[in-house]
Amino acid sequence: MGRKGSAAVADRLRVGLVFGGRSGEHEVSVVSARSVAGALDLNRYDIVPMAIDRAGRWADAATADRVLRSSGGRPDQVVQFEGSLGLDPRLVDRAVDVVVPILHGPFGEDGTVQGLCEMLGVPYTGCGVAASAVTMDKVLSKRLFMEAGLPTPRFEAITAAQWEAERIRCEARCLALRLPVFVKPSRMGSSVGISKVKDVTTLAPAIELALGYDDLLIVEEGIPAREIEVAVLEGNPSVASVPGEIVPGHEFYDYADKYLDDACRLLAPAPLEPAQIAQVQRLALAGFAALGCEGMARADFLLDTRNNRFLISELNSIPGFTSISMYPRLLGLSGVSYPELLDRLITLALTRRARRQRFAEAALRPLLERAR
Repeated sequence: MGRKGSAAVADRLRVGLVFGGRSGEHEVSVVSARSVAGALDLNRYDIVPMAIDRAGRWADAATADRVLRSSGGRPDQVVQFEGSLGLDPRLVDRAVDVVVPILHGPFGEDGTVQGLCEMLGVPYTGCGVAASAVTMDKVLSKRLFMEAGLPTPRFEAITAAQWEAERIRCEARCLALRLPVFVKPSRMGSSVGISKVKDVTTLAPAIELALGYDDLLIVEEGIPAREIEVAVLEGNPSVASVPGEIVPGHEFYDYADKYLDDACRLLAPAPLEPAQIAQVQRLALAGFAALGCEGMARADFLLDTRNNRFLISELNSIPGFTSISMYPRLLGLSGVSYPELLDRLITLALTRRARRQRFAEAALRPLLERAR
């Protein structure tokens, strides 16, 4: 897999492509990884597939390579596999120069794998540990948006313990937002576990469903709105792409709409006025900064059709990288091709690692001098 270039390079970077993972977005991750592998320039990079199964076990090298090559381009065409390793030894042995984690959802997008790479001293693409954890958590993200003065839909946060102890009070808090509302696990993605509640009788089942994926959920007011997305890529200056628009084919933009059928429409670029485009791009960059993001993120917005006001919904630190995903598509429309996007993310990862190494050495220098 990968793209062939025009000139061979003797010393190619070894790119550890980590995919799969123990989340509800396991299959989506594999499909995204296939797209990334197909776009990497084989004259510049050696692709080192690293797969994690649904139980969190790492696969051996041959299995990881087989899964990446054999899986199809849709989540329902992904080859299932079982790992046998606690950790891929190639990470510990520094057999890769940089890690590209294409892990959606918990145990990958939430700072866990990023923390592992930090401990091992291996550069990795995308957000750091803290920003990865925050962007994965919809409740934390919204609180930081509010602190930064960014407009976001009204919401309620409910824990599993609160639901168990005081269900009537929890329901009352949710209904105070006025129906319809969206009930979501706080730390999931790809619309897994999300319900649109239009009737009071379906509220409790929706909460139960969300709590099956996370012990913290968010209930968000339902707003008549258009769904707008902006891709952000770190740089000097950072790039906020032209916006795209999701026109759901279902009741809302759910998992099947995203990955399994062709009911939804992806409008890229979105039909917006120039002033609206500039506004949502500014908000995307502000949201990126408010959550401390690095590398990349996709900023998701609701454009309230009642007053044409943008509300920032969430940021995704490892957005979809499939062939139909908005993130690479929007950057492509903004002048950053898929291969160039990957080149820039890898360069940013190597630069960040070198910078942090200098900081670590500077912090240790006084201690070493005193020890002499």
